[in-house]
Amino acid sequence: MPGDPTAPDMTTQPRPVYVIGAGPGGLAAAAALRARGVRAVVVEKSDEVGSSWRRHYDRLRLHTTRRLSALPGLAMPRRFGRWVSRDDVVRYLEKYAEFHELELVTGVEVTRIERAPEGEDGWTLHATGGRELAAAAVVIATGYNHTPALPDWPGLDGYEGRLLHAREYRNPRPYAGQDVLVVGVGNTGAEIAVDLVEGGAARVRLAVRNAPHIMRRSTAGWPAQRSGILVRRLPARLVDRLSAVVARASVPDLSAYGLPRPATGLYSRVKQGSIPVQDVGLIDAVRSGRVEPVAAVEAFEGAEVLLADGSRITPDAVIAATGYRRALEGLVGHLGVLDERGRPRTHGARSPEQARGLYFTGFSNPISGMFREMALDAEKIAKAIARRSRTAEAAAR
Repeated sequence: MPGDPTAPDMTTQPRPVYVIGAGPGGLAAAAALRARGVRAVVVEKSDEVGSSWRRHYDRLRLHTTRRLSALPGLAMPRRFGRWVSRDDVVRYLEKYAEFHELELVTGVEVTRIERAPEGEDGWTLHATGGRELAAAAVVIATGYNHTPALPDWPGLDGYEGRLLHAREYRNPRPYAGQDVLVVGVGNTGAEIAVDLVEGGAARVRLAVRNAPHIMRRSTAGWPAQRSGILVRRLPARLVDRLSAVVARASVPDLSAYGLPRPATGLYSRVKQGSIPVQDVGLIDAVRSGRVEPVAAVEAFEGAEVLLADGSRITPDAVIAATGYRRALEGLVGHLGVLDERGRPRTHGARSPEQARGLYFTGFSNPISGMFREMALDAEKIAKAIARRSRTAEAAAR
């Protein structure tokens, strides 16, 4: 807690722990470290906390409940409601940094992390402006949704129509009366498609490569997140069978509309990195014909979009909800801590064997809730770093 008289004087520590990224994961880690008497400095390349949340589309709400989405040491206010809006998430993150009196450095980007010079323990961070920062440990929390990714579609460079990534989408007003193709049927694509039809778009098509699992966000007051928490450590095959029973009872079969039930089980898909779509209006929009599932995008040709079933369409706008890259290669790729897909090999309190003192948080999208898991990670990371610091101090005596 801020102002705790029993906490050590953190200003006397020669090298702080640097936390890269002032989103929920980074702020939570810094607060948990501070509570354990470890000086943590949060470095953020933008000018304010929660920068990625500020850029999300207007209607976005957490798909996890308010009570299960709070970060360590500060509850979310009841007035935010059960499903917290984007703007209230930003307000919460601002208040969180203020409440915990976090040490923030904004407008500075860390571009590369290297081991400290020979004979020294810790890390050297290279940052904009020629800065070199000496760190006792580093927590990387730059985010799951970091850099927008577009598939390498043939003909994309010569496409004559309007194309934007979902990161650039804000609200449906610019698309009123237009024919819009949304590419990708994850939670973002599904919600944008619904937003467009409710906002007056003349026609909305949803390009689907792999039909998703769709689940109700809440059933009879029981949030899907709680089910995700309960089953997370169960065998995938068992969860697949259980979820199939629940889906048949709660979600109508949309096969006739172009969204068949997936052949692969829900939890098996989660293990592959594909989380289910939580319904915020997609089911009704598809059944009413207001959102039309179509085949996947294969290529672009002039003003036309070529689909996998051989059809050609000419929408007024294409919105690509095609995901993000972690973009960690330049930062830590040389340290051997990333897998073949550019994802950290470890997370939470686990530090890579070849890179002790380097921690990652917020690079997965679990069905138990990202905010909840980042809060748990923060406490575990802080405990591991504090223990490591005590061990180093004892060895130096």
